[in-house]
Amino acid sequence: MKFGISMFPTDFSAGPAELARAIEDHGFESFWVSEHSHMPLTTEFPLADSVPRDYASMLDPFVALSAAAAVTSSIKLGTAICLVPQRDPINCAKEVSSLDLVSNGRFLFGIGPGWNAPEMRNHGTDPTKRIQTMCERVEAMKALWTMEEAEYHGQIEDFDPVWQWPKPLQDPHPPILVAGAHPNVLKRVVDYGNGWIPFVVPTHTEQTRGRMTSLAELKEYIPRLHELADEGGKPAPSITIVGMAPDAESFATFEQLGVDRVVLGLTPAPMEDALKQLEQNVAAIDAAGGRLG
Repeated sequence: MKFGISMFPTDFSAGPAELARAIEDHGFESFWVSEHSHMPLTTEFPLADSVPRDYASMLDPFVALSAAAAVTSSIKLGTAICLVPQRDPINCAKEVSSLDLVSNGRFLFGIGPGWNAPEMRNHGTDPTKRIQTMCERVEAMKALWTMEEAEYHGQIEDFDPVWQWPKPLQDPHPPILVAGAHPNVLKRVVDYGNGWIPFVVPTHTEQTRGRMTSLAELKEYIPRLHELADEGGKPAPSITIVGMAPDAESFATFEQLGVDRVVLGLTPAPMEDALKQLEQNVAAIDAAGGRLG
């Protein structure tokens, strides 16, 4: 099992370049960043009484990961997650392929439909159609990445033949890892993804139900995901766990389920504090029986 680190890169936290160097030096396999372009004042935050400042302060994920790519050589660089329904697909396809090229094929494209309806509306996205929008934009981007003369004609996205280079370095494109907690996400993973990113919690609270995946649900969903992939003639999707605190019991469960990667989070903080958190995660992995490097 591989281990990664995620953090919201902000204007008040460790820079993505210096943090990525430290993550690579400690033997972690990957570095992940999230995305919110802004936070409308009408946002109803599901996990607290008010919106944490870091949700409105994130660096653009492609800028942050490009900085990380420039100073590292081996770690994977991922979005966890990129809010595809809030992005123009032609521009997003260009950003993905450019990052994959400058990182020498190290990009992992984690995507999700988002949850903040006012944020979506400010981008011109109908929140009720965010799943369809994500699907069509992924399909449109795949056309741009794989076709010399690309075109796409859907109900939401539509463009006539175009040229767009560079193509991604990874063939046919970076792995697409689809996030989500609802059982319907499993079909989306099989239909147009290469892996699943569940945010896992030991058990549900009122705030997490329907938004995150409990350990009990994970044990049910992963075998079902494999069944769906087999029925569709697709390779078994990769599983990247986010959010679950490391302990021996949970790691043993993840190994039994065939989880590929566990991503541990850092609280946005200056570099000195981020390094302390990094060391704590190293110790936790070691205590749970995991191995870095």
